[in-house]
Amino acid sequence: MNNDMLVICLLAKMLENAGVVAVGSSSPVPAAAALLAQRLCPGRTRALVFRNNVNDPFHESGSELYDRIGQGRIDVFFIGGGQIDGQANLNNVGVGEYPRSKARFPGSFGTPFIISMVPRVILYREEHSPRVLVPKVDFISAPGMPPPGVYRRGGPTDLVTSKAAFAFDRGTGRFTLSSTHPGHSVDDIVQATGFDFDRPPSVPETPPPPQPWVDLLTSVVRDQVAETYPAFARQRLVRDATRA
Repeated sequence: MNNDMLVICLLAKMLENAGVVAVGSSSPVPAAAALLAQRLCPGRTRALVFRNNVNDPFHESGSELYDRIGQGRIDVFFIGGGQIDGQANLNNVGVGEYPRSKARFPGSFGTPFIISMVPRVILYREEHSPRVLVPKVDFISAPGMPPPGVYRRGGPTDLVTSKAAFAFDRGTGRFTLSSTHPGHSVDDIVQATGFDFDRPPSVPETPPPPQPWVDLLTSVVRDQVAETYPAFARQRLVRDATRA
């Protein structure tokens, strides 16, 4: 089994009985996880995948998504970041002092609104390195924590990468290492992470998914993912480590 399937199934486990899960654009791994969870928990997890021919109810524009978020009709959303720091702040603007950023990211779009309003925000970034997981972001495009005394109903709950999974404590504003993926030790994660994090005395390894989950992922779910991400489905949702 390749690492993509391990991470997708881990995310799908987190989405069991999760309610309405929305996935934005350019997010094939979260999209696959949401669609798999929908298959595993029919009627209890619903996947809304932006620009998917079958599972996209936002026919006119992304503004419909923001309307649903504001109405409290989205329970879980996935967000990534060019940089993510130890307080779950996101930087999608650029590297270096703004506005003279030496490298530019795609932009914030609606992430400040989403991270404040959606009850569960799962941060996902495939790359796990000190240049992505930094001590302090260069620009806060979406804050992980509200200012003191400010209430907001949403916020980050987890961070998942290609190497590990973390839980985020909104009370302390810190990440805790939940598990390491096969082939990666706790020391590997410490070296690859630019911010400090908490960890229990014994950190488990991310377990392999049940075979029926893999069967679903590489058949009917793969076909659904291909509606939006045909190359990803063809090349990475395969039964072994080879690329079809």
